[in-house]
This record gives sequence, structure tokens and C-alpha cells, in this order.
Amino acid sequence: MSDFRRGVRLGIDVGRVRVGVARSDPDGLLATPVETVPRDDAALARIRALADEHSAFELLVGLPLNMRGEDTASTEDARTFAAALATASGVPVRLVDERLSTVSAHAALRSSGRTQRSSRSIVDQVAAVVLLQQALDVEKSTGRPPGIPVSQEPA
Repeated sequence: MSDFRRGVRLGIDVGRVRVGVARSDPDGLLATPVETVPRDDAALARIRALADEHSAFELLVGLPLNMRGEDTASTEDARTFAAALATASGVPVRLVDERLSTVSAHAALRSSGRTQRSSRSIVDQVAAVVLLQQALDVEKSTGRPPGIPVSQEPA
């Protein structure tokens, strides 16, 4: 589709302990895992470094909503993280619906023969791949950027 914006995007799956990071190719065909970043004081700087390293023009942060599209306990945490990331990175950030991305990630890992324990270190990356791939597919089918933009203004 001619409206698809070319360039690398990073998908970010925000968890309370870890942050999964995935990237797309410049044509937005495929999302691949990049890294699991510990959720600590250095997380924003590490994601900014990854954005620079991959020349990402946009960061897509998963917004965990429940099945009815309502906020969950993790929704505000993801919004706060996304706003801090927008300010820290200087790269446009969008919040994208990530319903079922972690569930899908666990299912994919289980079907590949991995146990929950052996998947712990990579499930966040796989969830980031799932949410990024869904966002790429939405943009390709609609011709519009997925999700909602996050302000880069300091809170």
C-alpha cells in the first residue's frame, strides 16, 4: 500500500520487571526480537540507545487493555512509561492495543516446546514481536499509523 510509512519501528512490551523490545525491517514486513531490557533506572536510556542503533523513526508501546477495551492495572503503568520514553528518546511514540500479545507469545513458545520457566527470559521479546507485527499489519491494511500518539512534552 502506498500510504505505508517506510522505516524501522521498535515494538515495546512494558512489564513490571522486564521490557521486551522488537524491531521491524524498513519495509515493515516482519517484526523480530531484539532484547529484553531490565525494568530499572537504566531502561529508558537502553531503549533510546536501541532506537538510535536501529535508526528507528517510531516506537510502538503496547497498551494493555482488557478484552472489553478497558484499562487494566497495567494500563496506566504503560502510559506513564510511554510518556517518559517519548521525552527521553526524542523519537515519536505511539500506544498500540496489545490485547492478547503476551497470551499469544506464551502460546507460541509453548507450541515450540518451551516451558514457562525456560521462556521467561524471552517471552517479553516475543510479546513485543506480536504487538509490533499486529501494528504493522493494521497500518498496511488501513493506510493509517496504528494506535495513538504520545506527547513528547515533559509531564
